[in-house]
Amino acid sequence: MQALCRVARRLYSTQPPERAASALPKLAAAARDASAPMAVRERRERKRAHLKPPTDSDLTPSEYSGYRRALAKGELMDQRGRDMTEAEWLDALNERRTRLRGLKVTDNHGEKELQVVGQRIYLPNIMFRMVRNHTPTGKPYNPYEATFRVPMSVTKTDVRSYLSAVYGVKTTYIRTANYFSPLYRRYNGAKTTRSYRTYKRAVVGLVDPFYYPQAMEDMTAEDRKKRMEWLNEKFALDALKRWRRHELVRTSLSGSKNWRFTGHLRRDKILKAVARSRSRMLREVEDVKEELADKRARGIPIFSDTKRGSQPSKWREALLAN
Repeated sequence: MQALCRVARRLYSTQPPERAASALPKLAAAARDASAPMAVRERRERKRAHLKPPTDSDLTPSEYSGYRRALAKGELMDQRGRDMTEAEWLDALNERRTRLRGLKVTDNHGEKELQVVGQRIYLPNIMFRMVRNHTPTGKPYNPYEATFRVPMSVTKTDVRSYLSAVYGVKTTYIRTANYFSPLYRRYNGAKTTRSYRTYKRAVVGLVDPFYYPQAMEDMTAEDRKKRMEWLNEKFALDALKRWRRHELVRTSLSGSKNWRFTGHLRRDKILKAVARSRSRMLREVEDVKEELADKRARGIPIFSDTKRGSQPSKWREALLAN
């Protein structure tokens, strides 16, 4: 009987731990840990081994420390005297994290209703610009992370609420960094900044992967050609580029003296046009030479006096004599 109990205890101890329903997928959790700041990773490495979460745990080191602290204080005990497991505690934590801010549950004659506490914003006047993630050379692109450029006044709570309410995107973490415009010297010597160079970068962790469209330099020649054809068909990029260059030349050189538009803007095309004009002139000169040689062979005078009473000059007489 004792041996049977030992076998049962051994089988129970080797069972995998219970996973939380709101736990991140393995790839999303790995991307979250890899994108942690260097200072955070160094601080985690300095922790003792018994303070680190097990390898099969869904908790981060910070969450594991919080769970152990709450467990030691007795804050996780339910009415039956049982402590919450890691999975239950993580589900409760994620439910609190993903709650909609500005709402509270009220009791209206026995029925629960959601009441708006904050101010309703129907058409927010902020702009979220999505950009490609910073990927070091030789490293794969991280699909569980998205990067946005947002106004300086937007907070992490605003980013989470905006993505959840407008697009239904579930986020895991948000890291922000402010970038200020450098100083530029104006024509009068004063220093000023440029507003478009000042922004806040928000790096958002995603639960579901999002694959950013592949960059042009990473495509094959065939895929790049298809992409350019699609862009020209939808947005007429080539026609827009030609129109801009024509307008630039028209507005900058139209007032110049003796200027006329030849239809060519690129230097290589201008040189080709000059070469064609020069070759055409040389062909015309050769045709004139052949015509003069043919008239001289048949004894036909090359020059004729058009004015009445004009006397041929000495050099013309010499040329006709030869």
